[in-house]
Amino acid sequence: MTGIVLAGLYAVFVWWFSTGAIIFLDNRNPGTFRASLTVATVVLAGALYTIGATAGSAGLPGVYAAFTASLLAWGWLELSFYTGAVTGLKSGRCHPGCTGWKHFGHALAASLYHEIAIVVLGLAVGALTWGQPNKVALWTFLLLTWMHQSARLNVFLGVRNIDEEFLPPHMAWLKTFIRRAPMNPLFPVSVTLSTTCWVFMCIQIVRSPAGSAIEASYVLTGSLMGLAILEHWFLMLPLHPARLWRWGLPKSLPKGPALTHLPVPASPTVLAVAGD
Repeated sequence: MTGIVLAGLYAVFVWWFSTGAIIFLDNRNPGTFRASLTVATVVLAGALYTIGATAGSAGLPGVYAAFTASLLAWGWLELSFYTGAVTGLKSGRCHPGCTGWKHFGHALAASLYHEIAIVVLGLAVGALTWGQPNKVALWTFLLLTWMHQSARLNVFLGVRNIDEEFLPPHMAWLKTFIRRAPMNPLFPVSVTLSTTCWVFMCIQIVRSPAGSAIEASYVLTGSLMGLAILEHWFLMLPLHPARLWRWGLPKSLPKGPALTHLPVPASPTVLAVAGD
């Protein structure tokens, strides 16, 4: 039980801290972005090295290191997008009245390079862990990708709670791809599939040997999935957990209700639901 608690607390802490760090860096003066991205790229290189180095390790240290490295790699994706460094073909407001598939095409174009970067980085993580016993980094990355895309599609289709505190000023044009609605047809599907996956992870935790690396791997990824599901519900429920990350906002910015409650990093996934 101690191992489960420690792994769960670790996942929650990394989710909370990485989210705040990304919010802080994305909302600084644009003149700092080059330095932030340079450091983040060095961290990304270290994360990929760690993923490769721990892929053959089935012990607890390897599981924790792989999980952390995958989150750091995802953090680079979020930072590069919300600083405006890696976005897409379109970087401006969508024209009023634009709807349907045309509007969706504009939204996709706005983040095309970002989406390609996700695929390329995902393939790199997959290649580094291919045929190896420790695939925690790969499962973590795939989980983040799933919840990231699910959150963005839900925000595009329409959700009840959308506030704009955490969206960097230089990315304000993304607001044209965000829609308010009491519900959308994708939300129940997203939550049901994600919850089913989370329940499966919980079952595997119970079945795993106490204190084992496999138990820790399921607790870490399961905690992240649970947090991502919670973030989805925050989009529909009248709750505003923005105070959890207000420390990441510059003091000069107004601090009203939050746009998101990330997931990645969310967690890196929280910024993922800022929409595009």
